[in-house]
Amino acid sequence: MRVDVLTKEYPPEIYGGAGVHVAELVRALRRLPDLEARVHAFGAPREEPLTASYADHGELAHANAALRTLGVDLSIADGCAGADLVHSHTWYANFAGHLASLLYGVPHVVSAHSLEPLRPWKAEQLGGGYAISSWVERTSYDAAAAVIAVSSAMREDVLRCYPAIDPDRVHVVHNGIDTDDWAPRADPDRVRELGVDPDRPSVVFVGRITRQKGLPLFLRAVAELPPDCQVVLCAGAPDTPEILAEVEGLVADLRRQRDGIVWIAEMLPRRDVVALLTGATAFVCPSIYEPLGIVNLEAMACETAVVATATGGIPEVVVDSDDERATGRLVPIEQATDGTGTPLDPDRYVADFAAALNDVVGDPDRAARMGRAGRRRAIEAFSWGAIAERTVEVYRSVL
Repeated sequence: MRVDVLTKEYPPEIYGGAGVHVAELVRALRRLPDLEARVHAFGAPREEPLTASYADHGELAHANAALRTLGVDLSIADGCAGADLVHSHTWYANFAGHLASLLYGVPHVVSAHSLEPLRPWKAEQLGGGYAISSWVERTSYDAAAAVIAVSSAMREDVLRCYPAIDPDRVHVVHNGIDTDDWAPRADPDRVRELGVDPDRPSVVFVGRITRQKGLPLFLRAVAELPPDCQVVLCAGAPDTPEILAEVEGLVADLRRQRDGIVWIAEMLPRRDVVALLTGATAFVCPSIYEPLGIVNLEAMACETAVVATATGGIPEVVVDSDDERATGRLVPIEQATDGTGTPLDPDRYVADFAAALNDVVGDPDRAARMGRAGRRRAIEAFSWGAIAERTVEVYRSVL
């Protein structure tokens, strides 16, 4: 069986969780017998076998970003000749999968990492292109032979946003984690080089600067942390100049009040992120929209306690309990139902997040126990080998 995986992100050009998912899934699929996994990805040429890259069309260099995306999708669809099945990830590649399915008469499987109707703030980023991305996603999902949701919460979102889809076509296959690559590795010297004192407690945020990730809300909660606790922001790739300016202002205010605010804007190599997570007291995920939250799995695999919003698929990953199963704390949130996910009471959410974080940071021994439980859970429930097998089951169900 030849499966063509279609994606915007693929190593070395990865900036989000969907790209990590695709890279790890392809690696696991290529270990399976009787399956040939080819990759079609946006970006510069790559040396990897069975991997094709597609640059923007020069004629569309000054066009809206959504139109540039569709131009690349046309080339990808053309490159899928000979596939038995196409599997697309995110709206950026959904159109290519839809066209390839029509053109070659093969099934199209879509992985739902996020949904355009639940990310209306992207209108800031894409302008009129948001209407195009929304149309592409709806058209592709409605026609797909199968939809893979990365969590049960995401499955519910898919069926709510796109009620024309037969529920039997929507399958849950969780994201995974490579617990060999993501494992605790203490490197205090490297942590110091990155501007963090390994002898002080620290909390770490890793993510893009986007409304989805809730970074401004977290920065408001930081004011309640103990003064000796450092805050490490591995945060870049802002969606808009406006949200970047907001984050810059909040960080500047915090730096006037306390030391230990470390902002690393560039994308770090994995070994550096692992070093920071291993040395951290807690990892924070203040997202207001998160279909699963692979960053939480990465932190758990590094034996780091997690404090995260109880939204989307996060409660399917992070365990908040009073026993040895606990991997962190989940912060309750009441959210608007207009698609933004905005907290109905932001002040209450910020206060609750600060309280949960202080609860973890204030008891380092319990935080360490949570971290160890998190790694056990990552190994037992989220291995990529099992996820690849489950994905192939979905493929075979539509062939």
